[in-house]
Amino acid sequence: MNSQTADHPVPDSLRRRVAELLVLRASGHLSDQQRRYPQWELPNSELQRLLQDGIGGVILLGGSAVELQQRTQQLQGWSDQRLLFCADVEEGVGQRFEGASWLVPPLALGRLYQRDPELALDLSERYGRCTGEQARRCGLNWVLGPVCDVNNNPENPVINVRAWGEDPNSGGALAVAFLKGLRQAGVLGCAKHFPGHGDTASDSHLDLPVLPHSRERLEQVELPPFSAAITAGVESVMTAHLVLPELDPQQPATLSKAVLTDLLRDQMGFNGLVVTDALVMEAISARHGAAEAAVLAFEAGADLILMPADADAAIDGLCAGFNSGRLPLERLEESLQRRADALASIPTGAPSGPIVTAADRALEAELVRHSVSIRGETVQANAGINLVRVDALLPGAAALSGWSPALRIPETQGFRSVVLHGEGLSPWSGQPNAPLALDRLGDGAVLLQLFLRGNPFRAGRDAREPWAAAIQQLVALNRLAGVVIYGSPYLWESLQAVLPSGCPAAYSAGQMQEAQHQVLTALFPTASPAGSGGAFTD
Repeated sequence: MNSQTADHPVPDSLRRRVAELLVLRASGHLSDQQRRYPQWELPNSELQRLLQDGIGGVILLGGSAVELQQRTQQLQGWSDQRLLFCADVEEGVGQRFEGASWLVPPLALGRLYQRDPELALDLSERYGRCTGEQARRCGLNWVLGPVCDVNNNPENPVINVRAWGEDPNSGGALAVAFLKGLRQAGVLGCAKHFPGHGDTASDSHLDLPVLPHSRERLEQVELPPFSAAITAGVESVMTAHLVLPELDPQQPATLSKAVLTDLLRDQMGFNGLVVTDALVMEAISARHGAAEAAVLAFEAGADLILMPADADAAIDGLCAGFNSGRLPLERLEESLQRRADALASIPTGAPSGPIVTAADRALEAELVRHSVSIRGETVQANAGINLVRVDALLPGAAALSGWSPALRIPETQGFRSVVLHGEGLSPWSGQPNAPLALDRLGDGAVLLQLFLRGNPFRAGRDAREPWAAAIQQLVALNRLAGVVIYGSPYLWESLQAVLPSGCPAAYSAGQMQEAQHQVLTALFPTASPAGSGGAFTD
């Protein structure tokens, strides 16, 4: 597709320059058959064509860290220019690519900051350095973090533990420390989601949230972490798909000149790259076609177009905008120069050595130690049901596998594992005072383990499950062996009132294997540390 119409051909040179502004989604796997999200991840033939046509960046998800090394080399080989390679590795590279370090959610350090700010800042900087160094070893050069949203709304279904703080001071200070670590590692950072997604109760992956705050309130709460990141030299800022009626009653921030140019550029003085959040998200794609969404975003002040619903249509739309004069060519040159400057500011190539070092593993464990709470006694029952609720069965940073400590350690103590997830059979009876359908689960004491945190595309459905009533039901039947919450501190806090004194209970901000191990060896001190057991399979 090299022209819009026969009467108005688009020069190849313009089309290639416009294509540099796009960042497309690709699987981290090498093979088309391994794609986990084919509705968003183009097949290799299309990726190769578009990269040869000038596409300037790729966002990756899925596969192992070692495979990611191979994938970035493959994709770079299809292009004649240096590419931007990025990923949403807000919680370490292992959050998205197996085998690398999956670190505790940033909000764990936001909570630690209230108790020990010096320690929290040191850990945040090491967190950023660990993430950046592993990213570079895997071929990434752009980390889409830190999240600068202030999560001051416990009902937020999509930011939640991804934020560095629940107030602007901690959020800004820790984000800056994280950025310092990224800079030491030699990768680009990205402050997101401007001008702040922390006080929303809906998910912009599915809907268009409205943030009805005044400019004064924004300057007090939402904007300070972004200001701090800009002062610290953050290389890019990602937009938020939400409407702020006080700034622009018509368009979401991603498509608003009042937000991206007047506020971010002119008033806050940001001169780096402005990148849209993914334009395939329902907040944008349900209201605009791919071409118009790209034009509106660029017109508003964005430099890079992330995940357009149709790459060719987005390029066509932008080219038409430049040809008609709707979009000034000077803006194209400015955006391309910002992209070039960002890439020139970081080293080329991937450093040698193992992806994960001993220091990285030590940091993983140290972060978990500082984000775990244990209360009550150790688990007394020596048999029963290990009832595990996971909030996602998605690939990537899967909390649960057949050898996870959350399954294996209780099983060594006689607990039979029953795993629940949102797409499986419901455990609920529909009775308010006895919500768990215990007849479906079997007899014995119940160890309840809840892997629940804010997740995109869930629309907060997990938060509506009646776990407090379920705990009360088990207490009344003398069947509660213990409770463990992995993820949301808000769920943990909400359950304190219904947990009996002395009841074995624990909270971990992280859901990864290291977090499970530390929690369950505390609740089951006589268990095998590795959690032996289970059948061999070929």
